[in-house]
Amino acid sequence: MGVNALDDTEQQNLLAWKAYGEHHLRRGTRLPELDRISWGPAVDGPGDDLFGDLGGLRVLDIGCGPGRHAAHLARTYGAQVDGIDASASQIERARARYPDMPGLRLVHADAVDHLGTSTPYDVIYSVSTLHFLDPLRLLPALAASLTPGGRLYFTVLHTNSAGDGPSSTVTSRPEILRLAGGGELTVHMWVLAPEVWEKLLTRYGLRVRGVTVLDAPEKDKDNKASYRLFQVQRPARISSRPRTTKPPVPQAAVGVGTVLLGPQGLLLGRHRLGTWELPGGTVEPGESLRETAVRELAEETGLYADPDDVRLLGMLLDRVGDVVRITFGALVTRWRGEPADQPEESVGGWRWWPLDALPPDLFECSAQILTAWRPDLPIDHAPAHFTPLTDPDTTAPGRPGT
Repeated sequence: MGVNALDDTEQQNLLAWKAYGEHHLRRGTRLPELDRISWGPAVDGPGDDLFGDLGGLRVLDIGCGPGRHAAHLARTYGAQVDGIDASASQIERARARYPDMPGLRLVHADAVDHLGTSTPYDVIYSVSTLHFLDPLRLLPALAASLTPGGRLYFTVLHTNSAGDGPSSTVTSRPEILRLAGGGELTVHMWVLAPEVWEKLLTRYGLRVRGVTVLDAPEKDKDNKASYRLFQVQRPARISSRPRTTKPPVPQAAVGVGTVLLGPQGLLLGRHRLGTWELPGGTVEPGESLRETAVRELAEETGLYADPDDVRLLGMLLDRVGDVVRITFGALVTRWRGEPADQPEESVGGWRWWPLDALPPDLFECSAQILTAWRPDLPIDHAPAHFTPLTDPDTTAPGRPGT
């Protein structure tokens, strides 16, 4: 999604930050160099120590502004730091100050656009900037742009200076940005409760490792501002969740899970119980396995395929309690349409995931199919007996139909 596709709220933020940068260019504002990162208003809060050793790592600063934090990390630790900002005036300030610093690259771009085309990062951080971006647009791209085991650090507003607290829903609200020398701008911020942030991060495959409270200094009694510093990690391996012990209906002990690998990655949907799943389901009486794969694909995603374009990978055999489960993995090599949520289906939120950035909490059955198809994938799950039926090309992506 490019800058021109931003919603009205983010467009207003972009205009505000453009005006903010132009204001400081006119004033010739010169901020002091940093000797440590300050994550929030607390003067004795965490600093660079959160990062550990950054030497040689790829690091991204989202919302770098005049570039002081990014320059500090490149200069002090030898990290390869990209500083990105959607405001042309802020990047102009940063480039004027740091025209040729080794290890530092300053990029004028929308964060989501940049994340969608860049090489994955070992560390991504944002100092009081992430809350200006719609998390439902940013976080999926961010999660997919971290290396396995990669780390994310960011501070967000929790309570503003007037004492207005966070929201329990994913909505933005107006806040005032005061300018040095007088004047103010209205920006929009996603000021969310910590549990809302954690739920969103978990949804997109990330794990919260810690949340630190950063309050305004006690001596500033009229300032009720409080921030939260999140320490987050993308798991190095992909987890899976077990199936229910509820017995299946008599004809439902046999199922089919369908692998679709397109140019953008692997197709997975989010079950209402929280797991990520391949399209698929149980075999109905009288159906062939290929017919089941085609029917379930259409019912769940709105994609259409022909049985002749379904290649059976093999049979997985395991048990849950006293019930023997038989699941066939299938690879669809050609399909028509675009995936979309279907009415009354329990799985939705279909999206393409790069194979090197699959989400955790895969449905156990889908996890078993994926490792049978691609044993190199770092997915943990309960064991199952696999009997291969074909030897398909496991590297070439499938092709959407015409």
